[in-house]
Formats: sequence, structure tokens, C-alpha cells
Amino acid sequence: MSDYKIEEAQEQFEPQEAAQPTIERRAIRRKRSKWPYVELNIDVPLLLIVFVLLVFGVLMVYSASWDFSLQNSGDPTTMFKRQLFTMSVGIGAAVVASFIDYRIYRKYAVFLIGAAAAALLAVLIINEVRYGSARALSEGSYMPGEVAKVVTIIYLAVWLTAKRDELRKWAFGLLPMGAIVGLMAGLILLQPDLSAAATIVVLGGLLFFLAGGDLKQIGIMLGAVTIVGLLVVAFSATGRARMGSYLLTLENPTQANYHVLRSFEAFVKGGWFGVGLGQSEAKLTGLPVPPTDSIFAVVGEELGLIGSSVLVIMYALLLWRALSIARRAPDMMGSLLAAGIGIWITMEAFINMAVMVGLVPFAGNALPLISYGGSNMVATLAALGILTNIARVSHGQHQREERIMDATTRGRRGERGRGLSRTRRAARVGR
Repeated sequence: MSDYKIEEAQEQFEPQEAAQPTIERRAIRRKRSKWPYVELNIDVPLLLIVFVLLVFGVLMVYSASWDFSLQNSGDPTTMFKRQLFTMSVGIGAAVVASFIDYRIYRKYAVFLIGAAAAALLAVLIINEVRYGSARALSEGSYMPGEVAKVVTIIYLAVWLTAKRDELRKWAFGLLPMGAIVGLMAGLILLQPDLSAAATIVVLGGLLFFLAGGDLKQIGIMLGAVTIVGLLVVAFSATGRARMGSYLLTLENPTQANYHVLRSFEAFVKGGWFGVGLGQSEAKLTGLPVPPTDSIFAVVGEELGLIGSSVLVIMYALLLWRALSIARRAPDMMGSLLAAGIGIWITMEAFINMAVMVGLVPFAGNALPLISYGGSNMVATLAALGILTNIARVSHGQHQREERIMDATTRGRRGERGRGLSRTRRAARVGR
């Protein structure tokens, strides 16, 4: 066999590449990571989790509110219809937010925090007292405190990103952030809404930590918050009553306040599998506000421990997805914003559920995406829209990087191919 034919046979069986270059392996890994997204760059797991929670919430609101609505309006579907309306508004806000690049909030962060503070101040001026506190602007509706939580997360994400190189300096780190958080928490505390104020303080501390704040400063901040909290409890009638009831519950659960006792009763009746959807007795026999603060107790009675556990797992999955999006975010602002939104929603959910079983003092906050209420529903869905946008921007950037890598890889292959062909043609011509 001639040398030319031997070389041809070797070319046919020659291995392509013993090992792919690092840039090609990265491109393959990123192509495999596309699975959570559809063509519009929507995070599918997040979308499914939110969808399940919304459907679950609508069913539970109808079950928990029909008797309450019948007694107050004569129509058993009044609260259910309002919930559908506010959910539609919230979904619309989420869709709009999902298509607005989250980085634009850098320009409007100061305006947003100023508007939120003004709205909270307006609540104190109007002073429409319901259930012992003034939280709404008009007839129990439009609660700025819910929007203030989202706005505070946005502002802190922007501010901490801008000051990331100076966070360890007292004058540029902890003190200014403490003033920002303290202003918003203080305005909410004056309503009074202890749980919302505490939520903002905890979120501020967590975001400061995630941004790289000094642990010593964080420890001092926690100490200061503890002292302020004790003072609030000492001088606030609401705070003293709630803390006293909580401590009594820890000592002897049978001495808990009426609300928690009725919640215990609902969970005991529910057992493992519940009494059936719509069959709760506690909501008909004195469980306070079953469609809002107490809706988790209705879930426990009608769907049992299994149904309650599924709801807890859904919130845990929501937190997992938010933190996954935060990890993949293209910048620090996106990471802080995604983490803040996920932690806020799940923290409020677990506080609400823990209150119903006597694990934390009574807070009075809603169960996100489940409880009846317009302000919380719209604010939560709008925040999830922002989270979706972070995922979209992140995935879009990864796609652009993949195209650059693919183009670079094809260019290198072409250069190798052309170089090899010229060498072999030269060898053959030499023969």
C-alpha cells in the first residue's frame, strides 16, 4: 500500500480531540443548564411554585371566607371575588415587573424610598384605626407597609452595591444603613405594626451580611436591635400583651390566648389527613379572621398535617429558587435583590405559620399568596415579578456568553482545520 493511502486510512481513524478545551466544556455545561427556562427566559420552577401557591390560596380563601362573607355582606363569595380581582392585579404587576430590567431601579431608588416613607407618614396622619392599629389609607385598604417592605429591599440592594467597598467603615456602612432601616421601621412601628417593623430590621441585617458587612458591626447592630426591642415591649401595651401571652404559652400551652387555643383545636381536629376541604368547624365557631391571619389553622384542620407540610415545603422550594437565582445573578445588586425577596416572603410565611402553633409571639402578618388581602398579594406578586426579571437578565447574559464561546470555539476549530489541511496538502504536493 502506498504512503498516500496509508495516510488517508490514518486520517479516517484519527481521534478528533483527546480532550476538549476548557472553553468548550464550559459551553456544554451552560447549554445543559438551560432546562429551567422556556423560550421567553422564564424560570419554570419559580413559575410552577407560584402557580401552585396561588391556586392553593384561592381554594383556601373560598373555603375560609364563605361564612365570614355571608355574615358581613350577604354574599358568600364576596371575599373570594375580591381575592380573584386583587390576584389579577398582582399578576399584571408581576408581568410588567418581569419585563423591566431590575437595574433601572438604581435611578429611582431614592424616589421610591421617599414615596414609601411619605405614604407611611400619611397613614399616621389619617390615623384610621382598625383592630387596634392604623395601617391603611382608606377603609382598611391600601396598606403602604406591605409596599414599604419591597421598596426597602430594593433600596438596600442598590445602596449596599454602591457602598460595597466602604461597608466596613462605620461612617459609610452600618450607621447610614441603620438610619435608613430605622426610619422605615420606626414609621411602621408607630402604627403600631411590630411584626412588619421587625421584618424590615431583620432584612436589613441579613442583606448587610450578604453584602460583606463586618461581623463585629452586625453583632453590635443585633445588640442594639435587641435593646430597642425590649424597650418597645416595655413601653408598648401591645408589645407587653403579646410577649406576656407568648411566655405563658411556652410555660403552659393550655393557657395560651384565645386565638392560639382555637388554632390548636383546629390542628388537633385535622389530624394527619384533615377533615376535608371546606369541612372546617373552627372557622364557623369563633376562630378569629379565618380568611386572613388564621388561614393556616384552616389548612391544618381541613387538609391535616400532610396538607400543612406540603404548604411548608412549597415555601421552602420558593426560597431555594430565589437563592438559586441570586447565585446566578449577573451582579451584586441582582444577588442581593433576589435573596432579599426570597427571604422576605418565606420569613413572613414561616412567622405566620409559627404564630398559629404558638412558636413565636403573635404577629398579625398575612400568609403570602394564601391569605385574603389585596396589599400583601399585589406587593408579593410584584416582588416575584422582579425576581423573575433577575432570572431573565441572568439567563440572557449566559446565552450571550454561550454565543461568544461558540463563535470562539468554531473559529479555533476552523483555524486548526485550515492549518492541518495546508500542512497535509503541502506534504502531498511534496510527494
